[in-house]
Amino acid sequence: MTKTAEIMVVTPHPDDAEFGIAGSVARWVEEGREVVYVACTSGDKGSSDPCADPREIARVRETEQQEAARKLGVREVYFMRYEDQCLEDTPEFRKELVRLIRKYRPYTVATTDPYRRYIWHRDHRITGQVVLDAVFPYARDHLAYPDLWEQGFHPHKVSEVLLWGAENPNYCRDITGTFNLKLEALLCHRSQVSEGGSGPTGWAEKFLRDMAEKMAREENFTLGEAFYRVAVRW
Repeated sequence: MTKTAEIMVVTPHPDDAEFGIAGSVARWVEEGREVVYVACTSGDKGSSDPCADPREIARVRETEQQEAARKLGVREVYFMRYEDQCLEDTPEFRKELVRLIRKYRPYTVATTDPYRRYIWHRDHRITGQVVLDAVFPYARDHLAYPDLWEQGFHPHKVSEVLLWGAENPNYCRDITGTFNLKLEALLCHRSQVSEGGSGPTGWAEKFLRDMAEKMAREENFTLGEAFYRVAVRW
């Protein structure tokens, strides 16, 4: 029933993980650590074309996410397929995340910071909050969702949570050696990072590099990814 992965990355939409944590993912894979992606939505509203079919958008974006994951060495992407812009803090959403945490039994769970103020995509806020609740206490407690226990999804204690997009990060990882892989993975999301889906992508490299340099400003390396890190104390 279980399929262990040391790191679980829970992303609201396809491409969010590539912006937020792909350099670290590439490093983990190079170190021989198993990483699994969980995409809460398939980004079916991710288009400025008024004639676009949301079903086709979702199909394209799932394909792009799988391509990006392969580029990084991530072997599995699990699509929850909730509707874009419609994530809610529901028992069903939380229970599915608990099931996945118990299935993969990760040491680290990474997702978006739900506590960023003011302008922040609602799906990001909801995802971060529900993931935190799923990690603690629900994934830990055997009486939470007893039917999962009966199905073989036994309690699991996550040791570390990494939140990207944090306003006050307390932890930065060196991605100097994996920045190019991060960029290549992001560019797999052609429907999102190229103008009109087919134009130039030079802005993406500048954006990523400027952000990575800023995050590493106080570090002894050049390019970084910053997170709010929570060590889970049991």
